[in-house]
Amino acid sequence: MLFQFNRYSSVLLIFFVHALIYSLLLLRKGWVNESRSDKWLAAFLLLCVLYITPWMVGFAGWYDNQPYRDVLFYVPFQHLYLIGPVIYFYVQALLNPSFRFGRKDWLHLLPGILYLLYCIVMVVTDKLVLHEYYFLADYSDRDFDTWYQLSGLLSMLCYLVASLRYYGLFRRLIVQVISNADHFLFRWIRNFLFAFLLMLVIRVLFFLLSVFIDFDYWATWWYYFSFAIIFYYIAITGYANSIESRVAFTPNLVTYKPVLLPDKAPAGEATEPEHPLNKPVSDEGPTEVIDLNGAGATPVESLSADQLLLKEKITALLAAEKVYEDPELSLATVARKLGSNVSLVSKVINQGFGMNFNDLVNQHRVTAVLELFSLGEHRRQTLLAIAFEVGFNSKATFNRAFKKVTGRTPKDYLGSAAGAVYP
Repeated sequence: MLFQFNRYSSVLLIFFVHALIYSLLLLRKGWVNESRSDKWLAAFLLLCVLYITPWMVGFAGWYDNQPYRDVLFYVPFQHLYLIGPVIYFYVQALLNPSFRFGRKDWLHLLPGILYLLYCIVMVVTDKLVLHEYYFLADYSDRDFDTWYQLSGLLSMLCYLVASLRYYGLFRRLIVQVISNADHFLFRWIRNFLFAFLLMLVIRVLFFLLSVFIDFDYWATWWYYFSFAIIFYYIAITGYANSIESRVAFTPNLVTYKPVLLPDKAPAGEATEPEHPLNKPVSDEGPTEVIDLNGAGATPVESLSADQLLLKEKITALLAAEKVYEDPELSLATVARKLGSNVSLVSKVINQGFGMNFNDLVNQHRVTAVLELFSLGEHRRQTLLAIAFEVGFNSKATFNRAFKKVTGRTPKDYLGSAAGAVYP
């Protein structure tokens, strides 16, 4: 097979091979661990590998030699209509265990499938019927037609926005249902979407510059080099990510009211369920709506008598029974202990306390830490040991929660003159 090695083709070949290997590793990882998200990320990397292929083999001499030139002309390498949906499905698979690729999801892939059919029609017509260049009479690669590049860019931008909104919804939901939300905010998704945004920004910049500057193949190579660096970062960090959410929900990206799918309590253990992030959440049973639009609202006096009573019970459960000491305390656990439901408890916490579930629990944990400080516990054990004792599961989460409640870090608080007094 023809491949002329030079600095342009060889550099892209390095990224090509490495990304292809990571794609296969992710596919294997997804198969072994039954991880849908790893399979979708593998598909994304494969699309990225195909994306740079024309420029890599083009500099390796394919455009100047037959039959390699026809391979580049007739085989679609840049699947611009598929990249966006694959990213969107990856985000859903990683954040939502209830996500299943169904028949309606094929609609997202329809534009990409139609483009593939268009390419098949070109091959059949030119090579099998007319035996001449008809669709490619201008001797240009259809992958680089302006209409396809612009519409493909628009498609990817739309799916990026949808993915960002989905991630935003997840972040708002997670602080409503678990007490150690900081550990499960999936900053990798944020970094991944930012990296993809950077890909699109660079593409737009080259589009705009091409209006004023006539880029040759060598100048455009730098765009593909930048693209390769970014997807190589995604490959390495994406493969290292091993966390998947176990909080199932049905998203509504318009109203921001996801339907939480709570797991059923084990028989005979209605008050001590496993944490929903440590085991799969069942899709069975009644669903409950969590209203994210009211999250963190200022306390209001519009609570009914029953809701005010429930608020008192929540306070008693946290203060007297000290359930906050459970590092994996969830909203579902609190609701079951109170004999209530998730949506009502969430509403009372948001409106009655003016904060989300995660902040409420952490506030009680910080209060417990301050009490231990007043007893001199910080002189007998480390700050981290104290944090673990009251329910925090990491030093970073403890420091952030403590500063949010007191306005100071634990060390600053203890070092201040008012360190023994709650601010």
